[in-house]
Amino acid sequence: MSENAITRRSFLAGSAGAVALAGCAGVLSFDAWSQAHAEESDAGGQTYTAHSLCNACSTKCGFTGYVVDGRLAKLLGDADHPYAKGKLCARGYGYSQIAYSADRLTDPLKKNEDGEFQAISWDEAYAEIAEKVKAIIGSDGPEALAVVHDPRPSGKYYAKRFMNALGSANVYTHGAACNLSKESGFTQVIGSGNYESDVANSKMTMFIGRSYADAIRPSSVMALQEAHERGAHIVLVDPRCSNSKVFADEWVPINPGTDLALVLAMAQVLIREGRYDKAYVAEHSVGFDEWAASIADHTPEWAEKITGIPATTIARLAFEFAEAAPAASIEPSWRGAFGCSYQNSGETARAIACFNTLLGCWNQEGGALFTSSVSAGELDEAKFPAVPKPAGKQLGAAEYPLALSSMGSNLYAARMAKEGALKGMFFYNSNMAAGYSNTAYLAEALGSLDLCVVIDVQMSETAQLADYVLPDTSYLERLELPEFIGGTVPCVALRDQVIEKVHPNTKPVDEIFTELAEACGVGEYFPFTVEDLADAQLQSVGLSLDALKTTGVAYFPDKAFTYGKVPKWKTPTEKIQFTSEAAEAAGLPAGPVWMEPAVMPAGTQLRLIGGKQAVHSHTMTANIEDLMQITKDYDLTRVWINADVAAQLGIADGDEVEVSNSEHTGTCRAKVTQRINPTALFMPSHYGCSSPEQHTAYDVGLRQMDFVPFHLEPVYGAAMTQEAIVSVKKVGA
Repeated sequence: MSENAITRRSFLAGSAGAVALAGCAGVLSFDAWSQAHAEESDAGGQTYTAHSLCNACSTKCGFTGYVVDGRLAKLLGDADHPYAKGKLCARGYGYSQIAYSADRLTDPLKKNEDGEFQAISWDEAYAEIAEKVKAIIGSDGPEALAVVHDPRPSGKYYAKRFMNALGSANVYTHGAACNLSKESGFTQVIGSGNYESDVANSKMTMFIGRSYADAIRPSSVMALQEAHERGAHIVLVDPRCSNSKVFADEWVPINPGTDLALVLAMAQVLIREGRYDKAYVAEHSVGFDEWAASIADHTPEWAEKITGIPATTIARLAFEFAEAAPAASIEPSWRGAFGCSYQNSGETARAIACFNTLLGCWNQEGGALFTSSVSAGELDEAKFPAVPKPAGKQLGAAEYPLALSSMGSNLYAARMAKEGALKGMFFYNSNMAAGYSNTAYLAEALGSLDLCVVIDVQMSETAQLADYVLPDTSYLERLELPEFIGGTVPCVALRDQVIEKVHPNTKPVDEIFTELAEACGVGEYFPFTVEDLADAQLQSVGLSLDALKTTGVAYFPDKAFTYGKVPKWKTPTEKIQFTSEAAEAAGLPAGPVWMEPAVMPAGTQLRLIGGKQAVHSHTMTANIEDLMQITKDYDLTRVWINADVAAQLGIADGDEVEVSNSEHTGTCRAKVTQRINPTALFMPSHYGCSSPEQHTAYDVGLRQMDFVPFHLEPVYGAAMTQEAIVSVKKVGA
């Protein structure tokens, strides 16, 4: 521990029980957390509050932090924030511990010749990094540099601006391991990467591979609860029966990787029986007749053999959709079943957008909505100079032509690093090495770089592989740029600084990228502070930084969404595209038809699937003591195996089992249940940390990505994280 580190003090020590209750039940109210800390907040002393945004997941729910004598005492979800609506989830409360974690990075680190990290000064770090950046540009050009980030308010602005200022277009998000396939597939059909199902007002909503009660965005859970109480038909299509079942009418335990067949068969029923919105399709779409003909043989009977779902169920669901339309939709999901999971994930997204079109549900009450949005306007270029557009294209753009350039395929970038085309990579708020794809491959790829720089708050697996690690402040210790949020009434929210820096030698991300830019000779594009930029962005929409600090959230009622308005389809044809010339040019069928997963289990093999639990966000929250304590109390690292399959293999509930394939072998306990499809093995995606510097998370459970081969979805470039087959046996058998 450096001279700049603080001694760890007890923080939220009594909250484990309250958080456990909240997290494991998928609860909507977390008043118990506040009660657990009443003695802290009532202890007297100087108190102040600040509005901020959570960082436990990408939702970024708004909250008010209460600070007593300089120390965070409690958090309360902001009632005005559209995602929080006065609540936070268990992860939101627990992740606030990161500010006071004993495992915080406290000083810039450099890996020495012995492979060990040693503390250096910021000036040394900047100078050495800049020297290597300039050498790479000099020998291989700026296209040999890249950045990978998990979008956060300031990070997504500064990371892109920094890389573009150096002359590189290689800016990647975590999307290839999250939602790249989904958003790219939707874009081919509807010209937008996402939409919002109007769940609360729906008559029927189908969720494919997504569980609001495990995600958790409080407003989404509230909407689901409201729909359930109103009598809406809620259908969960998922190999695993999730916590959302408490709000659902039925669980459809589909064979993993076959959601595309289900959607195509339901569409075939609607078309064959003439139960789709013919007038809507005729007026607003192209390619319908061609697509309809291509799926004429995709009947429920055909789909039954693929999905494991009875043909009668498939037909019934289609007819129920027709009855409920237009107040019905297939919800857009996220990572789930087709965010990045299979060889057919992008095509599944295309099929879902086509199916929703058959319902005529776009922008209809209870249907699928393209809500309103607001963004910052133009800024004074004298104060905020524009960065020249890089001359080269993003690596992977040609190889994966349907991948959205705003995300790009970070895994293709990793491949280019391994092959030597990429020489230097920067990572911000990204633990690529542990959570994006095969960990052995990614370790080799990052190890091949001439320069690897990681900006983070703790020593992640990616940081372990870096040449330089730069210590970020926690999200509680910094002001960030405004977060513009779309919705039925769009708004803007602010992550304000809640507490003073805990470790004096850490720096917020805006300062780090600004000072890196100066050292690299492109500081002229950063002649402003984050306060200057935030205020200018807000001024451009009629607000101010001081005002937003006071309220936390500000709405734009003049931009409110109205039902019934026909969307502007941002496709090449300016219509909904049942068929796509771009998809056909990329080697896909013009319209979505059945495509098998890349691999299928045989004999006693099982498909390895992963997903969230209500108390964790993948690798993000595993090193939080209270949240990990819930994991241990409820034995949450177990792999789920179907009871009938377990009986055949001689496995009982709680047995230690060995999970293996050609990539990895590991052991953990089994959860034997009928709540999972017999062809699948579910492994929670939060565990298996291999960084010893994360003392809470280290070596707890198995890591899904250790078992996933390194491969990319054709045309889309996503990780295909569930194209992995494993064998399971009882230890000692």
